Amino acid sequence: MSLSTTAAAARLKKPSWKDPRLLVGVLLVLASVAGVTAIVGTADRTIQVYAAREAIAVGQKVTELDLAVVKVRLDDVESGYVTVESGLADGQVAIQRIAKNQLVPRDSLGSADALDRKPVAISLEESLPAQAVEGSRVDVWVALPDARNAFAEPRLLLPGAEIAQITEGSTALGASKTTVVLVLVTDEQMPKLLGALANKAKVSVVWNPSGTGK
Repeated sequence: MSLSTTAAAARLKKPSWKDPRLLVGVLLVLASVAGVTAIVGTADRTIQVYAAREAIAVGQKVTELDLAVVKVRLDDVESGYVTVESGLADGQVAIQRIAKNQLVPRDSLGSADALDRKPVAISLEESLPAQAVEGSRVDVWVALPDARNAFAEPRLLLPGAEIAQITEGSTALGASKTTVVLVLVTDEQMPKLLGALANKAKVSVVWNPSGTGK
């Protein structure tokens, strides 16, 4: 038999399981399958959590009708959000503002008695600053009536108050437009604000760009 015939026969010989080339090929296939399985498994580690359908104001009661279910991957921060699996407890209210489409943080919900700020309505006849939107901070100034049927010098009553909600409306006779602003007020601040409103004080709202009460 010639050398060329011998070489051709070797190439056509059925490979043995002991052939290292075959073993390497099998290992490569197994590694590829394992890699794809790991990638698919990692990509599918999503959970169902709640997100706000619309903005939810502080003090607003929250039910499943206010929420949408979305699938997201949260990994290590999963415990910080309300999941469908854990459910939504009855009687929950928002103790922090939740923006539209925002995932619902666990610490944004609580019982009504956990609220450290309560919304108070302030009616304004002048237009709000464009930057004064729901969730932003404003300074509330008041000027009390004086003996001359005028108003005393304005003073800062609520520094850095958060706006919970804004509603456009009109006066009882429809002669002029009004804006009703719900601002969040602490129990300590409440008597001063309610006293000013009861005494027909002129109230002005000024956007607070720093977002603080200082």
